[in-house]
Amino acid sequence: MKLHDLQPAPGSRHKSKRVGRGHGSGKGKTSGKGMMGQKSRSGPGPYRTFEGGQNRLVKRMPFKRGFTNIWQVEYQVVNLGALEAWPADLPVTSETLEKEGLISHRKAPLPLKILGDGELTTALTIHAHKFSASARQKIESSGGKVIEIPLVIERRSRSHGPNPSMRKAAPQSN
Repeated sequence: MKLHDLQPAPGSRHKSKRVGRGHGSGKGKTSGKGMMGQKSRSGPGPYRTFEGGQNRLVKRMPFKRGFTNIWQVEYQVVNLGALEAWPADLPVTSETLEKEGLISHRKAPLPLKILGDGELTTALTIHAHKFSASARQKIESSGGKVIEIPLVIERRSRSHGPNPSMRKAAPQSN
């Protein structure tokens, strides 16, 4: 085989369709662009978000910047400093914190997280979904007990529609 013998594989090269060269070509007169109008003209078309003069979607949406993670888990937080005056015989749970007014009853379904800001001298038994490392260390050093409640998150379908396979799956825990 020599260089002058090289040729493309059969069927891999096609002649380009010559538009606007008469009815016999199959693409005569308007060259497949229909009749008149902005999209039949040469040159760039309208901008990407153009909706025919109607106020476009990007202008109808509220002005918003950045990224919102729709799968984020939001917590109700309580610092250890708020539990300093807590009686030692009463366990710290979401219900007791709600009765004392340390967490909002409107946000009651949110999981509870204990943070380590402040000091703790009494030995408390604290039930929560999450603990910061400093909070855990301070509670245990004061003689208290950390009881972590397993957090079960029901993930909704990404399409916001029925998703039976997801409903039947075992719930994920974080």
